[in-house]
Amino acid sequence: MYQCLNVVCLRTVNYSDDAAILSAYSRELGRVSFKVPSASTREGRRRKALTMPLGLVECMADVRPGRDIFAMRDVRPLSLMSPAASGCPVKMSVAVFLAETLGVLLRESAPDESMFDFIAESVDTLSRQQRGVANFHLMFLYRLSRFLGIEPDLAGYSPGMVFDMRDGSFRSSPPLHRHYLDAQDTRAVLMLERMTADNLHLFRLDRHRRNAILDAILSYYSLHLGVRLEELASPGVLRGIF
Repeated sequence: MYQCLNVVCLRTVNYSDDAAILSAYSRELGRVSFKVPSASTREGRRRKALTMPLGLVECMADVRPGRDIFAMRDVRPLSLMSPAASGCPVKMSVAVFLAETLGVLLRESAPDESMFDFIAESVDTLSRQQRGVANFHLMFLYRLSRFLGIEPDLAGYSPGMVFDMRDGSFRSSPPLHRHYLDAQDTRAVLMLERMTADNLHLFRLDRHRRNAILDAILSYYSLHLGVRLEELASPGVLRGIF
């Protein structure tokens, strides 16, 4: 039975000479996989342009009980352009990184319309963003934490406090474990809370600071969700560009 799905594309891997498997997150079903034509075919090349990392598409999917991989047809874009196809190296790198990260975080995810809408709106924003793109992934990951139930508790902060990454809250003194940010790095949590698409360009971070914040965010996610984001391949690309 064919069902209309709205999906954000995450990753495509070769399956055979004439087919590939597309991993995606859908508004209606959560995490899904599709069998799609290989890029070596004419239809495959058209599909590839639409289903690059963070591509937003609407399609008809042949959803049947007991199947883990669906066929798809009538694929059409939901946004003007995927950030990965923008031609901007920074946007392309951010899109690949976020798609890889979402692929891990949403591996077993059920449908969540609010989270899908947040991701879709963020993809559209990234496609149109002109300034501050180098900070976009930091803002996105911080705001995504709300939908995953691990948003930091910012109540009670005062200067000099440290951030306990296990509890997701501020403390007046360091905890007994090692998973915390010192008083200087803790200020980055407040900075992330202030970031919006309109003011990203105002946060002038050098490479070392930006990468340190990214490492802290990835560690925070890994602690709370039991994943190993430190082993992702794409953060190394970001570190080389920014």
